[in-house]
Amino acid sequence: MENITISQEVANHLLKIKAIQLRPEEPFKWASGWNSPIYCDNRISLSFPEVRTYIKNCLSAAVKAYFPHVDSIAGVATAGIAQGALVADYLDLPFCYVRPEPKKHGMGNQIEGKVSKGQKVVLIEDLISTGGSSLKAAEALVKEGIEVVGMVAIFSYGFEIANQNFKNAGIPFYTLSNYDSLIEEATKLHYVSESQLVSLQDWRNNPSEWKK
Repeated sequence: MENITISQEVANHLLKIKAIQLRPEEPFKWASGWNSPIYCDNRISLSFPEVRTYIKNCLSAAVKAYFPHVDSIAGVATAGIAQGALVADYLDLPFCYVRPEPKKHGMGNQIEGKVSKGQKVVLIEDLISTGGSSLKAAEALVKEGIEVVGMVAIFSYGFEIANQNFKNAGIPFYTLSNYDSLIEEATKLHYVSESQLVSLQDWRNNPSEWKK
């Protein structure tokens, strides 16, 4: 049996359940305005118990390996909430989640759940593109005196801007899978043709200008 990495196996799962879709000929439009040949919705994994459990176990193992002294888990709203809760339950740790901005009513909370000053928190996210939303959540925690020791996510597009943003913030991050593993698995599974592969690589090299 062929040995495959966790990164490849996660990419394989996400492709098979269509959490990741590749459509170079009919690009998706991201909220940023970028055209993209790929759309990733890892929330779909929650509907597949085998995949959900595998991802939960891998995320939990990554937290234990890279951040062994963590006190609490925080999910990034909205897609990181369920994943974070699963990890917190598996590790028997407290859980909270962070909204993009404070609520406009009620208590006006941005952080939902109990978390205390000085606690070491690991953020859980489903997807990292530029890292903007993840780092915004981290900033909200830091403002409350909480130490964000790192982040673990399911998938990353591998953009250099994300690496730089996390480096500037001083927050290490790890992902279960990435764009390179995705393309490798998509090729093995014959999900993409040679011409589509070229287009996918072109997008990765210059996503903001691709098919503008």
